Amino acid sequence: QVLLVESGGGLVQAGGSLRLSCAASRSIFSIETMGWYRQAPGKQRELVADLWSGGRLNYADSVKGRITISRDDNKNTIYLQMNSLKPEDTAVYYCKALWRGTLYWGQGTQVTVSS
Repeated sequence: QVLLVESGGGLVQAGGSLRLSCAASRSIFSIETMGWYRQAPGKQRELVADLWSGGRLNYADSVKGRITISRDDNKNTIYLQMNSLKPEDTAVYYCKALWRGTLYWGQGTQVTVSS
C-alpha cells in the first residue's frame, strides 16, 4: 500500500558525501514515521535515522553529526544527507515507512565508501 523507492547510492571516497532519496507512492503527510536503515555485508539491518511526523528525530550514535534526515512533503520524499563518509558506512540503505500500523520497506540502494 506504500511503495518506497530509494535512489542516490553509489561509490564514494572516504570523506565524501552522498544524498539518498526515498520517494513514496503516498503523501508522506499521512505517514506516521519514515526513516532510513542500513545493512552491511554479514550484518543485520540497523537504524540510521528516523523521522516522526511530529518532528521527532532519532539518529544512530555512529552517524550523529555526519548524517541528516529531512523530508519534502510536496515531493513525497525523504532524504538522507551523508557527509564525511567512512568505509564503515558501506551498506545497503533501506527506506522505511510506518503507515496505519504497518511497516513498509524500499528495495534498498547500495552505498560503497572506499578508502
